[in-house]
Amino acid sequence: MTARMENIIGILLAVAVTAATLAFGGKALLDVLMRLAIFGLLALSLNILVGYTGLVSFGHAMFFGLGSYTFGLLMQSGAVSIPVAALLTLVAALVWGGVVGMFCIRLDDIYFSFLTLAFQMLLYSIIVGFVSLTGGDQGLMGGIPRPPFLGLDLTDPRQLFVVTMAVFVTCVLIIRQIVQSPFGFALRMIRDNAERARFLGLPVQRYKLIAFVLSGLFGSISGILMSLYVSGAYPNFAFWSTSGDVIFMIILGGITVFLGPLIGAAVFLLLNDNITRMTEHHGIVMGVVLLAVVLGLRKGFLDLLDDWWRARAGAVR
Repeated sequence: MTARMENIIGILLAVAVTAATLAFGGKALLDVLMRLAIFGLLALSLNILVGYTGLVSFGHAMFFGLGSYTFGLLMQSGAVSIPVAALLTLVAALVWGGVVGMFCIRLDDIYFSFLTLAFQMLLYSIIVGFVSLTGGDQGLMGGIPRPPFLGLDLTDPRQLFVVTMAVFVTCVLIIRQIVQSPFGFALRMIRDNAERARFLGLPVQRYKLIAFVLSGLFGSISGILMSLYVSGAYPNFAFWSTSGDVIFMIILGGITVFLGPLIGAAVFLLLNDNITRMTEHHGIVMGVVLLAVVLGLRKGFLDLLDDWWRARAGAVR
């Protein structure tokens, strides 16, 4: 099957799911799918670094928080429309990603991971400390206005759902195109053997920086969607625990299969929602469940399925 045919099938499937949800689903289902789209996109954006470049970021939620707060503050100003605010937010994400990335990519392995965490905690401290602007630990006060644009009213949950799904599918297709391009294969070479890639003439540092910026850009888009979904922005969006949740998502789903992080996000949200309803000690129970899954399987769900499929195909041949 060609890549174009796969994209067409993916779009048709997304349209079918969206139409069926609008026709037969209630508000609860809309909420579940919107949360899955938001966190699925966040997990896919992180996997550009982890799965394809071999850079494990402990601070990816800084882009999630940056996107939600920048967009929310621009909308609260009342001076711009939703598309303009989103565009300016992406510019801010590009600048932040470029500046932070220039420092982080100079380091490898655990040093890279902890430096990204340091920048995340810096942003979190700014959010919590700048009370007059961000609302401190209470989040943005007064909610985020959602004025109509292009005939769309995002105060309507059904229209917000359609816009969220459209942005999600578009971003997924763009990310897939990136990782399947020559640039994406160059990232895999850097992941597997950076020294060999450098010997072959690849500008390794430049490619890492581009991957870092792209990852942050898509992470910020998920932050914009989240701010629209909750009509606000809160400090935990940029806290280290959110980064940890996203890392668990891609571990659960798998880092070597493109849709692995999306499946991991679905499993994580399903477990978290059900455990939270069952016990007030959901953090402990969730940690035990995740440890059992990770230590028991040692790979993500789609990674295991892919290994099984390859083994089966090899046996048939």
